[in-house]
Amino acid sequence: MFFSLVAIAAVIALFVIISRQQTRIALIERELGALRSLVLSGVPQPAPKAGAATEGAVAEAAAPPASEPVPAETAATTPDAPKVDMPAEAGEGTSAEPTGPAEAPAPAMAARDVETALGTRWAVWVGGIALALGGLFLIRYTIEAGIFGPGVRLTMAGILGLVLIAGAEFVRRTGFRVPVQGAAGAYIPSILTAAGAFILFGTVYAAHGIYGFIGPAPAFTLLGAIGIATIAAALVHGLALAGIGLLGAMVTPALVASQAPNPWALFVYLAIVLAATAAIARIRDWKALVAAAFAGTGIWTILYITDALEVNLASVMFISLATLAVLAFVWLGLFLNTGRDEPEPGFDWPSIAPSFFVALTALGLSVDPVFAKAGYALHGAVLLAALVAVALYRPLGLPLVFAAGLATVLIYLGIIPPATIGADALDVGLGAEPLAASDALTFRVGIALALVFIGAGFWAARRFAASAPVRSASWAAWAVIAPLVVLTALWLTFGDIDRDLGYALPGLLLVLVFAGGGEWIARSEEPPLAGGPAVSFALGGAGIAGLLMLHMAFSSGWTTVLLGAAAIVPALATRWRSYPVLGWIAVGAAVAVLGRVAFDPTIVGAAALSKTPVFNWLLLGYGVSAFAFGFAAWQLARTTDGRPRLAMEAASALFALLAIAMLVRHAMHGGVIDTGPVTLGEQAIYTLIALGAGAILVAIDMRSPSSVLRYGSMTAGVVSAGLIVIQHFVVLNPLVTDESTGTILFFNLLFLAYLLPAVAAGALALYVRDKRPRWYAAMLALVAALLAFAYATLSVRRLFKGEFIGLWSGLGQLETYTYSALWLVIGVALLTAGVWLRSQVLRIASAVLIAVAVLKVFLFDMSELEGVLRALSFIGLGAVLIGIGLFYQRLLTRAARE
Repeated sequence: MFFSLVAIAAVIALFVIISRQQTRIALIERELGALRSLVLSGVPQPAPKAGAATEGAVAEAAAPPASEPVPAETAATTPDAPKVDMPAEAGEGTSAEPTGPAEAPAPAMAARDVETALGTRWAVWVGGIALALGGLFLIRYTIEAGIFGPGVRLTMAGILGLVLIAGAEFVRRTGFRVPVQGAAGAYIPSILTAAGAFILFGTVYAAHGIYGFIGPAPAFTLLGAIGIATIAAALVHGLALAGIGLLGAMVTPALVASQAPNPWALFVYLAIVLAATAAIARIRDWKALVAAAFAGTGIWTILYITDALEVNLASVMFISLATLAVLAFVWLGLFLNTGRDEPEPGFDWPSIAPSFFVALTALGLSVDPVFAKAGYALHGAVLLAALVAVALYRPLGLPLVFAAGLATVLIYLGIIPPATIGADALDVGLGAEPLAASDALTFRVGIALALVFIGAGFWAARRFAASAPVRSASWAAWAVIAPLVVLTALWLTFGDIDRDLGYALPGLLLVLVFAGGGEWIARSEEPPLAGGPAVSFALGGAGIAGLLMLHMAFSSGWTTVLLGAAAIVPALATRWRSYPVLGWIAVGAAVAVLGRVAFDPTIVGAAALSKTPVFNWLLLGYGVSAFAFGFAAWQLARTTDGRPRLAMEAASALFALLAIAMLVRHAMHGGVIDTGPVTLGEQAIYTLIALGAGAILVAIDMRSPSSVLRYGSMTAGVVSAGLIVIQHFVVLNPLVTDESTGTILFFNLLFLAYLLPAVAAGALALYVRDKRPRWYAAMLALVAALLAFAYATLSVRRLFKGEFIGLWSGLGQLETYTYSALWLVIGVALLTAGVWLRSQVLRIASAVLIAVAVLKVFLFDMSELEGVLRALSFIGLGAVLIGIGLFYQRLLTRAARE
């Protein structure tokens, strides 16, 4: 059925082509007659356009006969020939584009494109497929009809395949060229060769798999030879044929079955195919072909490792090392032959395929429990070291070092016992067993791999520091990442997590090595000591190694203190080297300390924290860090400056606030930091601290302007206002909680929680009036007014109710009248202060408070008060309102005079 459809399509295509050719031949005949008449008449014609040339028969027809000489002037003025679609042979030196008017109709162009596709590409492709299928159908027909025996049928098919290949070579050698521009994909010799190779593949497979005429070894050899020969033929026939040959070569091992498969035969065969493909691809620069060859070899390797009942380690090592050898000496080796020992910056993307599969093989040998118990982790390490070596030898093979680094990281993260990293909480289903074996061999291999990455990484980073900064940074990054992961994994697996000097010493050595390596790389930069990406990775690794070393060498409390103090070291280093990364290392120390105090706010644990007020681990843990961060910010402001300085200023201010807050909480809870709810008195202290911190930050910003200080001070004020509204007025309000306000008449909880914050907020509002935005000062002034109002109102209630002032204790008539009088007095006071301070916010607050008092008198006092208190309430309200009106009239009169 399929063959019938193909035949019908071919007939239709040929009919269309023939009909179109007849029309074109008639047109050409008419145009030839017109051109001959013009040439013989000798009429001058415009000169042809520059670069225009006639093609094929048109060019021959335009030339005068040899017996009739034409003057040079006449020949030079031959008119432009009409556009004719007669193709010229590619080897005749004529132009690929026909001569003719530029304004050819678009529909005609589209019609000719369809015709070209039918006649030059589709017909050839369909014909090639038909030939290949025809050979197979012929074999099938002889089988069904019983005309010939199996041997004769296979012989005929083989002869057909060879005839097609020979015919392709004959056509190519007779000077065949692609006749039409854009039809290179329909190169007839290539398609004939592909059809012949396809038939030969099918013939050999049938001889082995169907009839059993040949054994596995001859079939394997013949199929491989056909595949390699097809790939080699692609040198003259194109990339498509090479892809067909590579596909056939790669599926050959799956087609040839054997009772006792030999891994050596498989991998030697794959190595030969890979080497041949890489050599041919290198000659023609076919990157996709060599990438596919590497991928196919890698897939076969992984399939063998996962499916074989007993893995032959030597054969696996052979194919992995052979893959790297082909990459280094065949595919990437041609750069040496062209004199380019230092190729251009970047990387060779086909190297990603061998990198991935060789690294995956090494990972399997190291992580799989069966392989790990057999000691295969050593062989996996050899493969990882080989990846690094090839990447070092061939700079374009940069993906190899990434693959080796990732595999190393995954292996050594896998040896960490899940219980150490909290697998119980994560519920990852791994039980208590690590992913990879953690034994003495793993320990020694980890040290060896760390040394390999350090040595190769820093050497390559220095080599490319000036010419290829990205490549240099990649090497420096893995020279740092891999050793740090290995050291951390070994410490968590074999060492004492709380304190282990045996691992702290290697951590210190890494600090020195990374710092020295960064300086060594920096001296090779252009310009020297610029502190580029590679140097940043090296020095950043030194900083991380230092933080890790402190965790290993000291207990919890001293670790936090020393981590904070360590921020001073990179800040001081900016006096001698202006590397941008040094400031960020200091920021990293601040982040590490913040992480530790978030995990354990008590610094040394709640059980070990002393109950002595102030002088305890809280002062050291928070205070030393605040001082160190402040000093680092001061030092960075005088050297590198930039964002790290701003971050350190913010960290210093944050830890100063945390220090005061934690000490207050410690003192107010009897030395126990993490129990008991926050009280109103404690919250009042936190509010005063935040307001004071805002004022301090404003003062510092005035002397040393900084965006961190500016926005930090405003943040402190906004946070303070939010805490006051939520905590003081709602959550912890004594009217709601009925908390004891104290037995002393004046110096009590209301004084601490409302009057002092009111004074602090008002003072801060005055201080920042001309230093911060108007809305910020207005917000603080409004908060101060509300706090003063709350203090006065609650003090009146305490005067009537005593120590406990909860709302459920009710209201008396005299208390109710007192509130009205008090609010009117406060309103007048706010009005006076607003006029004196020229604060519109205070005047508006005064108006709001007086309006509230008016509503209270008319809506509440009228119904609740009786007798003289009701009369006094209205009399007082009227007097105050009249007085306010008189005050504003005089104020406006004075303003008008001025």
